[in-house]
Amino acid sequence: MSRQNAGQALAYPATMYAPPALPDLSRAEERRRLSPAALRAFFNIVERWEIRDEDARQLLGGISSGAYYELKKKPSRVLDQDRLQRVSYLIGIFKALNILYGTRLADSWVQLANTNPIFSGRSPLAYMLQGGTPAMERVRSLLDARRGG
Repeated sequence: MSRQNAGQALAYPATMYAPPALPDLSRAEERRRLSPAALRAFFNIVERWEIRDEDARQLLGGISSGAYYELKKKPSRVLDQDRLQRVSYLIGIFKALNILYGTRLADSWVQLANTNPIFSGRSPLAYMLQGGTPAMERVRSLLDARRGG
């Protein structure tokens, strides 16, 4: 087989599918557009999961009480790239839990001790609070894999 034919044999087949463009969170306009909905979703998730304000502040990257309550009062604020990414992970976790489980378990799952080796018997919430963004990404990946997505 010639080199030219070998290259063609390895080419991906033509498809009509094009993945959606990822938002560019480094752009202020994009963060301005996404932040209000992200904050509303975040506060709804925190309420559904019954997360204490102290832990919710930590999930956002360790913001002060004043800044947290200001965001809660005025969710139209623009988040920085890190906080928007954190909220994105939590939204993905919430979505996956609600696909995998009924509402009651989906809403309590993050607070329950978990025997999966990545959690070492801790709750997913404790794991995410300790591990920050990388832990959130790992929890989301775990749940996405479980749901086949």
